[in-house]
Amino acid sequence: MKITSLKVQLILAAAISFTACKKQDSENGTLTSKPKKSLMALPSVTSFTMNNWMGALSDTMSLTQLSIPGTHDSGAKVEPISGTAKTQNLSIAEQLTAGVRYLDIRCRHIGNSFTIHHGAIYQNLNFDDVLNACIGFLNSNPTETIIMSVKEEHTPTDNTRSFEQTFDAYVAQNASKWDLGNGISTLGSVRGKIKLLRRFSAATTKGIDATNWADNTTFEINNPAASLKIQDYYKVDDLNAKWTKVESLLNEAKNSTVKKLYVNYGSGYKPGIFGIPNINTVANSINPKINTYFSSAAHGRYGIIPLDFIDATRSQLIVNTNF
Repeated sequence: MKITSLKVQLILAAAISFTACKKQDSENGTLTSKPKKSLMALPSVTSFTMNNWMGALSDTMSLTQLSIPGTHDSGAKVEPISGTAKTQNLSIAEQLTAGVRYLDIRCRHIGNSFTIHHGAIYQNLNFDDVLNACIGFLNSNPTETIIMSVKEEHTPTDNTRSFEQTFDAYVAQNASKWDLGNGISTLGSVRGKIKLLRRFSAATTKGIDATNWADNTTFEINNPAASLKIQDYYKVDDLNAKWTKVESLLNEAKNSTVKKLYVNYGSGYKPGIFGIPNINTVANSINPKINTYFSSAAHGRYGIIPLDFIDATRSQLIVNTNF
């Protein structure tokens, strides 16, 4: 009887010890019986905020290995007619705070300066405003990086220099805040910086070259320094077809082992009466599907996902797949 009693005591003690370990690990955001030392290398979903989520990732990770929330026509909050030009509710600063790390910036070249446009519509915003928001954010959150697509928009006027030369003048104001390398960087090398994805012609090597951007389709750009696959089907006659293209590239990015930067636009417009575009129709269809997809998505890379009308909830669903 004494031997049996001792066995019971030992079993109970082991069970209590195991339960205590599980409880302690659970309080740290995990549920495991592995030693804590091994856990420290694995960031928990609770170990970051949307201000600094990249800080929970390894310096050695390539930008091609990440799932990155983005915005399409990031500065577009103004429109003359509902549904025709506005693509975001959040300001640039608010987008970054919500976890967005890819910005799609459309610049009109006017008077040797850049104003922010969506087509012909001036967005009451200038490139200086965009850069001030970005640099201010990076100064406060030096673990982060911002991938910025820069594209020339609308009609240039009253200029005495090229679009590239004006861009260079902006960069010169804060040169240390830019990464203009033409390769796809590791996260550690671009923390605290803006990584350029260039959609304008340049006489010199400058950023990831995306000048061969195809129109209204899914396509690849294969440069010696960087390979990209991009879905930008923006004229949406069929909402289901648009989602099929988005979902297909999400799945490809997740399952592929190729070092390639996937950029998968969930944005677009549906042509309406007299050809007037309706942006809201597409966003109202695609965004809920993005929420559903990422609510159950497994850990892994899904690429850059630029969306219209991003919010913090949708952004975090994408970010969570990095962990």
